[in-house]
Amino acid sequence: MLADQDPGPRRVAYYKGCLASLSTKELDISTRALAPKLGLELAELESVTCCGAGDIHEAEPDYYLHLNARILAYAQAEGCDTLMTICNVCTLNLRQADFQLKNDEHLRSRINENLETVGAPPYSGSVDVQHFLWMIAEGEGYEKLKEVAHRGLKGLKIAPFYGCQILRPSKLLGVDDPDAPHTLEAVIDACGGKAIDYPAKVKCCGFPIIQAREDVALGELIQPIEQAMERGADAMVTPCPLCHLSLDAWQQKLEKQTGRTFDMPIMHLSQLVGVAAGLADSELKFKRHVVSMQPVLDKIEA
Repeated sequence: MLADQDPGPRRVAYYKGCLASLSTKELDISTRALAPKLGLELAELESVTCCGAGDIHEAEPDYYLHLNARILAYAQAEGCDTLMTICNVCTLNLRQADFQLKNDEHLRSRINENLETVGAPPYSGSVDVQHFLWMIAEGEGYEKLKEVAHRGLKGLKIAPFYGCQILRPSKLLGVDDPDAPHTLEAVIDACGGKAIDYPAKVKCCGFPIIQAREDVALGELIQPIEQAMERGADAMVTPCPLCHLSLDAWQQKLEKQTGRTFDMPIMHLSQLVGVAAGLADSELKFKRHVVSMQPVLDKIEA
C-alpha cells in the first residue's frame, strides 16, 4: 500500500481588514510569516475594501451588505471555500452578511445585480468565514499548531482576552461558549504557556465608545488589565486588533487617569504563536507596540 501523500498547504482567501494594513501592520506581518508553517497558503484579496465595522452597519445597513458581499464574492472567485480573517469585527460583519445572503435568495440576487454593475463577481454563498483563531484551536489545525510551537512559551502565564465580537451573538459565530470560551486557552496550552482565567476576558475593551465617552471606555478597559495583573499574568493575548490597540496603547491613558503603572505586555494572537514557533524579530515586529514586550522575551530566553 502506498503511503498517504501530503496534500500540500490548504489554500484560503485572506482578508486582513483595515487595521492590519495600517495601525497594526505587525499582525499582518506575523500572520504571513506563520501561515506556511501552519500549512496555510494565503490568497490575499487585493480588490476589497473595509467591511464597514459597526458604523456603516448601523447607519447604512444595505450599503454594509454590499461591502461585505463584495468581499465574499472575491474570496469565492479565488476558488477558496474558506475566507480567513484576523479581526473580530471583520469576522462578525462578514459572517452576519454571509448568513443573510445565504438565507435570502431575493436579497442575494439583488445585491449580485448591483455588484455586476461595478465589475465585481457574483456571490453564490459557497464561502465559510473563519477567524484564524478557530482554524488553529481545534482539529487538524490544533495538531499542526502543536508541531509548529517547538520553541514554546516556557510556562509563561498568559491572560487571554477575547473581546466581545468574536463571541456574540453566539448563534451566528457558533464556535465558543460566550460565557466560557476555550479556543484561546487551547492555543496558549499548545504553545507551552499557562492560561490565566479571569472574569473580564469576555468583556468589551471599550474601543467603540472611546471618542464619545472616554471615561466609560477606560472603565471597561481597566478591568481585564487589573484582573490579569492580580492573577500574575506575564502578558495578555487577543485575537482582535481593535482590542490590541485598546489594551496596548491606552494603558498610558489609564496611568494618567489613575496615577498607577501597569506595563502589561499585549500580544496579537499570531505573535503569541510566532514566539512559540521561533519567528524572528523582523517577523514579530514587537517594536511597534507601546508597552515593551522585552520582559516577556527575557523570560522565554532565560
